[in-house]
Amino acid sequence: MVDAELNDLPPGELGEVVYRSPQLCTGYWGKPEESVEAFAGGWFHSGDLVRQDEEGYLFVVDRIKDVVNTGGVLVASREMEDALYAHPAVAEVAVVGLPHERCIEAIAAVVVAKETVEEAELIEFAKKSLAAHKVPKSVHFVGELPKNASGKLLKRELRQQFGGSASAIGV
Repeated sequence: MVDAELNDLPPGELGEVVYRSPQLCTGYWGKPEESVEAFAGGWFHSGDLVRQDEEGYLFVVDRIKDVVNTGGVLVASREMEDALYAHPAVAEVAVVGLPHERCIEAIAAVVVAKETVEEAELIEFAKKSLAAHKVPKSVHFVGELPKNASGKLLKRELRQQFGGSASAIGV
């Protein structure tokens, strides 16, 4: 577990898991740009944001590319998703950061609802279990979340779909 400069981190800190082994591929087939990024510094970068406890166990917090930078504070989207999943009207949820002129990114939740629910109700619900800076600034309702053929959520598509101006996301 390392920081952005590949320095080892002590237990309790957030960092990325990196790997190196003779069995690991040396690059992505036919994708030289992605290979350079993924194997920076001679290590394979997993993209997993983790925290290590005192006994050496790793706990995945989120994917690095899914962390939201709101006002200079990095917030794991998974924590906000878990809070919203506790609402009985939420079938599926994905939290993404959308461009914002003052806050860098505004937190937005994209929700597939089981039943009728209002944006304000979900925001108020989130306030009960999340710190103020982690509460979504907007909620967008969709019929389904975009996924690839293997069922993996495609958050980049949500960022593209809802990533308009700050006024477009109601902040």
